[in-house]
Amino acid sequence: MVKICCIGAGYVGGPTMAVIALKCPSIEVAVVDISVSRINAWNSDQLPIYEPGLDGVVKECRGRNLFFSTDVEKNVSEADIVFVSVNTPTKTQGLGAGKAADLTYWESAARMIADVSKSNKIVVEKSTVPILSNPEFLAEGTAISDLLSPDRVLIGGRETPEGQAAIKSLKDVYAQWVPEDRILTTNLWSAELSKLAANAFLAQRISSVNAMSALCEATGADVTQVSFAVGKDTRIGPKFLNASVGFGGSCFQKDILNLVYICECNGLPEVAEYWKQVIKINDYQKNRFVNRVVSSMFNTVSNKKIAILGFAFKKDTGDTRETPAIDVCKGLLGDKARLSIYDPQVTDDQIQRDLTMKKFDWDHPLHLQPTSPTTVKQVTVVWDAYEATKDAHGLCFLTEWDEFKTLDYKRIYDNMQKPAFVFDGRNVVNVDKLREIGFIVYSIGKPLDAWLKDMPAVA
Repeated sequence: MVKICCIGAGYVGGPTMAVIALKCPSIEVAVVDISVSRINAWNSDQLPIYEPGLDGVVKECRGRNLFFSTDVEKNVSEADIVFVSVNTPTKTQGLGAGKAADLTYWESAARMIADVSKSNKIVVEKSTVPILSNPEFLAEGTAISDLLSPDRVLIGGRETPEGQAAIKSLKDVYAQWVPEDRILTTNLWSAELSKLAANAFLAQRISSVNAMSALCEATGADVTQVSFAVGKDTRIGPKFLNASVGFGGSCFQKDILNLVYICECNGLPEVAEYWKQVIKINDYQKNRFVNRVVSSMFNTVSNKKIAILGFAFKKDTGDTRETPAIDVCKGLLGDKARLSIYDPQVTDDQIQRDLTMKKFDWDHPLHLQPTSPTTVKQVTVVWDAYEATKDAHGLCFLTEWDEFKTLDYKRIYDNMQKPAFVFDGRNVVNVDKLREIGFIVYSIGKPLDAWLKDMPAVA
């Protein structure tokens, strides 16, 4: 029996190995991590991450050919194929600080594999660093369906007989459920740059439509209509053209920063500057949203209750890594607002941690993060949208959860302070209906109502 071991039981390692176990019943899969609490969660009824469909896959395979363990060295030594899915945070100091990937955890894993191995092993890199490279292209919220039916599986290896043999071994695993024409094989750097380029291109589309959203507001155009018309061009297509408060997630910003660093190291400053602009527009969009909130509410939110609906970086995931909500909330807290936050999948502890954590600290292993975050006194986390909005002066939508479309907005309006403001950072509500109820509504990229025109946002 072929044995696979994955080092790292996070958002990539856990779901990927669960689907491999499901689709390859003849392969024994072990997921290992030094975090006892995380492994205990994987072995419990309450998994450590939320992903539609994941629970069923894990429960079908766990104990049969899928195992979660803290015995890292034993499982690595017994494995034929070792996936490494550890954190590769952005460096915060030293050479490449703020851009380059910190390979501390990856190097540590590689040295451990070398130390405990008594037989030949295929080592597969599942993070984003340039060994066999198998970049992940998972979209959170659809990770299980992405794994079950991927657009492509990319495997990069050395152009040597040993490298080609390793590629074939990994290809044979995926070929048990992925059509062969979707399994792409390349050299190492092509695989790595394909991953970075894919995320950079997707983020670029979001920044492009968000840049247009600012112009739409200034001219009276509707960004939804503009993006729909643009997306009808078959050369462009409709995906990733929804204007919003900004992109988030674990990969987009980190991968673009990594791409920038690689460009700079290879003497390509103009290319580096081009990709930097994608992040600059994303930061601009978040700042623009905060400025709009403050300026609309008589240029101050000091001691005003602002309801935040949605904290995860997008719907159908509990992931808050790089979520725009963090910067928006910090911006409002900087003007001394009182925040009442509701998200159906994000815990109070996680929200408090995110609002007190330093930049890039989120990407270090859990046991190296602050265990008891300092509570932000101006922040209350509640488990009901109506509680969040009660007596609030303003309401911000920062995640596009489906349940927000069906809330009783008349009830919310009646229980808010007047004038009652809605700031829709995800274009989830019917602007006309809310204005009929009595709300003053700001929606990203939509024509401004008279109130907002009289209260221009400060740049």
